[in-house]
Amino acid sequence: MDQGTELRIELAHGNGGRLMRELIESVFARHLGNDLLDVTSDSARVPIPAGQDVFVTTDGFIVNPLEFPGGDIGSLAVHGTVNDLSVAGATPLYLTLNAFIEEGLEIARLDRLVSSLARAAKGCGVRVVAGDTKVVVRGEGGGLYLATTGIGVREPGRSLGLDQVREGDVLLVSGPVGDHGTAVMLAREEFGLRGDVRSDSASVFPLAQALLPFAGLRFMRDPTRGGLASVANELVRASGMGVRLAEARVPVREPVRSVCEMLGYDPYYLACEGRLVAVVEAGQAEAALAALRGAPGGEHAQSIGEITARPACVVLETELGGERILEELEDDPLPRIC
Repeated sequence: MDQGTELRIELAHGNGGRLMRELIESVFARHLGNDLLDVTSDSARVPIPAGQDVFVTTDGFIVNPLEFPGGDIGSLAVHGTVNDLSVAGATPLYLTLNAFIEEGLEIARLDRLVSSLARAAKGCGVRVVAGDTKVVVRGEGGGLYLATTGIGVREPGRSLGLDQVREGDVLLVSGPVGDHGTAVMLAREEFGLRGDVRSDSASVFPLAQALLPFAGLRFMRDPTRGGLASVANELVRASGMGVRLAEARVPVREPVRSVCEMLGYDPYYLACEGRLVAVVEAGQAEAALAALRGAPGGEHAQSIGEITARPACVVLETELGGERILEELEDDPLPRIC
């Protein structure tokens, strides 16, 4: 079909009338429909298992381009929300979804993105139970922005958090870092570069579940914006201790490393969307690493460093035998990636 005749979002799709109803029914409800989603209601009643602690998270997603190798804004919204619950030790159950659609977006593209979101939700075992749709004036949005709220549950009595971290604890990462940020950067084709790097966008729930049986598990985080370096600096700020990382043990794919070297980026600061960073008591680190490697998505997990008493900063031991400080991120190295 000629681009000029493609069906596109109009401002009327957000006015509460017929076009809005038809859009919700033909795109969102068609892909996301389940026994709890009622598109005629402004709220949803959801069952919560008795005796469980309830966890809630919320997030917003903007990415340019909307589709990239290994994912798109739809699957990214699901994985990002599910992962925030998973690293808290919770089992994700429900999502709400707000869609801010820019006037002029092709309806066929919107349908494709919502279909991807629905597949990701099904794959993660979560249901979208409520949502809202808004249309913004052409030029005032990036095609599509998504905002989500996630609800999950966790067995009571488990303590995970920055306050649990102790000197001598070991840092684990579930796989190579920097894939997502590099994939999005290459998809923009702003630097005349092409490559086969794919985003790591995926659920980390199986990885988190593999670690939960370990009493020595202190803390988990998914290294999204700001990447591994930002998680390490978060540990320093919260604990007052140091983090020492070994460059030789931090997994970075060779294409990612090459792109970063050419463009002056640091892979330790680039976003991941399907990785998990964990802090584990030293005595259980080897067994926890084996558990990660045995879980889906954790085949390339590595032990990458430890918590030290001093100095209170993030020190990277380079492969050449030197050291450099990974400072807290100041500038955004790669805008709009998650």
